[in-house]
Amino acid sequence: MKRLFLIFAALLAIACPRAVASGHDDAEQGPINPKEIIFEHLGDGYGWEVPFDHHHRIPLPCIVWGSDGLHVFSSARITGGGVYRDGDVEFKLGGKDSEYHGKIVEIGPDGKETRPFDLSVTKNVCALFISVVAVVAVLMALVRYYRRHAYRAPRKGLGFVELLIDFIYGSVIKSTLGKNARRFAPYLLTVFFFIFAMNLFGLIVVFPGGANLTGNIAITLVLALLTFLVTNIFGNRHYWKEIFWPDVPLWLKFPLPIMPMIEIFGMFTKPAALTVRLFANMMGGHMIVLVLTLLIFIFAAVSAVAGGVATAVAMVFSVFMLLIDVLVSFIQAYVFTMLSTIFISLANEEPHHHEAKPVE
Repeated sequence: MKRLFLIFAALLAIACPRAVASGHDDAEQGPINPKEIIFEHLGDGYGWEVPFDHHHRIPLPCIVWGSDGLHVFSSARITGGGVYRDGDVEFKLGGKDSEYHGKIVEIGPDGKETRPFDLSVTKNVCALFISVVAVVAVLMALVRYYRRHAYRAPRKGLGFVELLIDFIYGSVIKSTLGKNARRFAPYLLTVFFFIFAMNLFGLIVVFPGGANLTGNIAITLVLALLTFLVTNIFGNRHYWKEIFWPDVPLWLKFPLPIMPMIEIFGMFTKPAALTVRLFANMMGGHMIVLVLTLLIFIFAAVSAVAGGVATAVAMVFSVFMLLIDVLVSFIQAYVFTMLSTIFISLANEEPHHHEAKPVE
């Protein structure tokens, strides 16, 4: 506890003069635009921000298919208003007034901007690779441990990973799926650890963290679609019968298929709920921390005293919110896995046969 307090005090001492100085610099350049700053940090990009330096980025490879073929170049060529030229072709980032703001555009001979086919390794793509490597490395380390020590429980970090696996498998997967638990456990455990890793990396402000992956609705949508595919591909006959010919009075399904239409609509609302739930919760947590941090620079533009007080208050609440977000990171990965398990269980439910009891 004492070490944590010393770290917090050091961060506070560093941040106070930096916030005040930045506030005066921004006041000279113009008013701060909180909306632009928030969405810039929460969005994707062609480079990775350098800690405590908003003007420099770690370059990433840009891969685009332009009008004359494939082009591969570093994102450092186009950051800061730069233009990449290859023969008669030019590429740059779309400006604030452009239809493709922040995206790579190709400049034609007439000066018109067009959007090439973009396969670039952006910050989110790179963060996805890092999350995959981290999850595989941790789980394979646990596998190697059990190969060497078959009857000895791991300790420290690997012991915590085993605890998570046992908790998710025992309390969620096995208790819900029963005999089908081992069949779907690899997918469900992978989803849990992948989401948990992305959530934790998103809370780290320096490389390899800082990418808002689960706060990107495209990523949560793909995860939800995977659950949708697993649910419907491996659904049994009873599942499909209950969708197209449910056990309800005949007038509810013929001649007007009221209940089948509701059941089909429900098939698509389930992945939509998974998508929005994970996206909204993680986006909200990141946005609160960013808003609290921006209060430092807003009040620092007023006066040094206001900036110092705002820095102390904002840092206390930011640290508190980050600690809460660690818990939320686990909860959201757990909830996504639990709901996916329930959906898969409903698709593999066996029909209930009601036997008539003999009259005594």
